[in-house]
Amino acid sequence: MVLARFRLCVALLSVSLAGCETRKPEAAASSRASAGSAPIAESDPRPAPPTSNAKTFGAPINGGAELPLVEVLENPERFRDKPIVLEGYVRAACTRRGCWMELAENGDPARPGCRVTFKDYGFFVPTDSTGARAKVQGTVGVNTLPAERVAHLESEGGHFPRKNSDGSVDELRIVATGVELWRM
Repeated sequence: MVLARFRLCVALLSVSLAGCETRKPEAAASSRASAGSAPIAESDPRPAPPTSNAKTFGAPINGGAELPLVEVLENPERFRDKPIVLEGYVRAACTRRGCWMELAENGDPARPGCRVTFKDYGFFVPTDSTGARAKVQGTVGVNTLPAERVAHLESEGGHFPRKNSDGSVDELRIVATGVELWRM
């Protein structure tokens, strides 16, 4: 009996340590609830307004002025620490847990994009979100990621077309409170 409980504890610990980031226990519980959502169907990545097949992760998007993604990509400092709503193509997503995604105008990895993470790791998106369209509500940040973090994100499918000479990256990041995903 004691051995069986020990094995169960070791198995649960192994599963919890397999993720990308360390999270608060309450965030992990809510992410498991979100992760149970049905995967998004395959289709064409061209823009379309969210329809009834859109899946919501995190808080519902409550409207607000939607900015063109290209405007934020071209001038991130103008929007630093400001709440925004924008829409784009999911160029990549974390293949381990769905704890981040890259939002861009299209799938070209050489073009600018931004990383979207989820507030307090309170929710995740499906690991097969690449190729979907997304509407994101969140706050803009501009960070420098160290080379080790860049390598970690690349191991999960991330793209960094503009690395600094030391391997670090100056990155535009949206910390999302809510995401809608859909495919046409």
